[in-house]
Order: sequence, then C-alpha cells, then structure tokens
Amino acid sequence: MQPFRLTGYARGGGCACKIPPGELEAIVAGLGVSGAAVDPAGVPASGDLLVGLDHGDDAAVVGMDGESAIVATVDFFTPVVDDPYDWGRIAACNALSDVYAMGGWPLVALNLLCWPRGVLPLELATEVLRGGRDLARRAGCHLAGGHSVDDDGPKYGLAVTGMVRPGEMITLTAGRPGLPLSLTKPLGVGVLNSRHKATGDAFPQAVEAMTTLNRDAARAAVSAGIRCGTDVTGFGLLGHASKLARASGVTVLIESARVPYLDGAREAVRDGFVSGGTRRNLDWVSPWTDFAATSEADRLLLADAQTSGGLLVAGEIPSGTVIGELLPRSEQMVLVC
Repeated sequence: MQPFRLTGYARGGGCACKIPPGELEAIVAGLGVSGAAVDPAGVPASGDLLVGLDHGDDAAVVGMDGESAIVATVDFFTPVVDDPYDWGRIAACNALSDVYAMGGWPLVALNLLCWPRGVLPLELATEVLRGGRDLARRAGCHLAGGHSVDDDGPKYGLAVTGMVRPGEMITLTAGRPGLPLSLTKPLGVGVLNSRHKATGDAFPQAVEAMTTLNRDAARAAVSAGIRCGTDVTGFGLLGHASKLARASGVTVLIESARVPYLDGAREAVRDGFVSGGTRRNLDWVSPWTDFAATSEADRLLLADAQTSGGLLVAGEIPSGTVIGELLPRSEQMVLVC
C-alpha cells in the first residue's frame, strides 16, 4: 500500500487540537446541571450526579448507591502520529485515562471514527481500530461497536463507561494546602509530536509514553488515600494545575527543575516545534501565574499540550515525581519557581 502520512490530514494533532481552555469555559458557562434530571413524563433519573460540568473534571460520575458509581467520558482527536495502529492505541489510551483520573476503572467502550472515505484507504481505518482494540484489551475493557461518519479529516477515539467507588473518587475539588503534588509521566510529547508532524522523524519514547496506561498510577493513588487529581492532556501541566487550584481554592507551587521531560523535548522547543495549542495554553494561564525567573522555553514546556499524559495528583505515589505542593490560596493560582 502507498504510504500515507496521517498527520498531514489534520490541522492539529492529538489533544493539541482541542478548543482553547478559555473559549471552552465560555461555551459551557451556565450549563451546569442543578437538581435531579427528569424525563418528559416527570420521572426522576436513576442515581445522583456526583460530578458534572461545574469544575471541569475529567469525566461525569453518577452515583447508583453508596458503594458504586458510573463514570462516563468521551475523547477523540485528529492523528497525532503517522502510523495508524499507533494512533489507534494512543487515542484509546487517552480516552481510558479520564476514567483512571477519577479513581475508577473502565468497563466498556465504543469506537468513534470519522474517516475521509475516498481520500484515505479503508485499510488504514482498520489499522486504527485494531490499535484501539488491542489497547482496550490490555486495559481489560470491552470494546464493542461504536459509530462512524464520513468526514473531511480522520478522527478517532472512544466513549467509555467505567465504575468507581464514591469513597475513592479522585476529583479536582479535594486539594488541601500542605499536600505534595506528583506527576506520573514526563512532559514533552506535544513538542515531539509537532516535530514528527513537520519532519516525519519518529520518536518512539513519545509513543511509549502515550500508550502507557494510567491504570497502575490510579490504583496506587487510590490505595494511598489520594482524592485530588486530574490527568495532564491538551491544556498542558499549567492549564490542568490551574483548574485544580481554582476548584480546590488553593495555589499550586511547581518547582520547574523537578519536572521530568522526555528525551528530545528541550531540543524540539529550541528548534521551534511548538503547537498553536501550547501557545494558547500559555497565554491563558499567564494572567494568574507567577513565573518568577522561568525561561521562555520552560514556560512553553510547562504549557505543552500533552496527548495521553500522566496523572497530576495531590499526594505521593511510587510511580510519581514530586514536582511541587499545594499552598493556601494567594493572589496567583500558580507559582512557578
């Protein structure tokens, strides 16, 4: 088959193609659900909405009883790498991450596939779906059916349903001053993916990071009693840290020298391979972030739009790197030193 560079069929790549956080907040402002949902006949919906739109958590959670709750999420995006099988694995891993970030585990997922039929061979779509299937199997999650549409550009992801114990749920609102802040994956996949899109150079370290499940890190966090956290994706470390700070009423301190990065990330920034999504992230967080003497390169890396990034949790776990702590709320929501 003639080789196709999938990233050439997308304006953005991976989570860098998200609507910017400030614009997204404006879109959903006022849409938070208050009170119980009812159907047209006036019958209340089953279960209570425990987590919804209010704070921008990673998934919705509906409590069924005191012992169990349903976690629901959806995530899909444009190609982040040229290899269709790897893209399928990355997109599936990223979608499942939202369930892990809430302290839960996935049960079943459905494919979401947009494909430009007549432009890209259907055999490539098969490879994308095969990648998603194999990653879901590794996670122990059923992957059954889904939905497809003929679209101008390729997009893929999953709608995922999982479970969580309400007493073990991880949310953005449970942060308290004095807690350490840990990151479970190195940053830098955004700038490496931008370099891949521009040059075709392969970065296996980025693919490895993006296809590593957050399952074990989530289990460790729950076992350690951690109840505050999120995953780091399209809004970058700074964006997700600021959402946590706002929701919990704290200030997040990040020690930039302790933040881990993938090999080649700094060189990619130096050479200008920075996505528009990353620059928008930095513009969004700058008004409430004190950067002290942080360099421009470090600021861009801290704002780098991640795809299938790690967990950012308020606590310590064996697989995480402590990169800062939570402080009492001050004038700035994020301090970088």
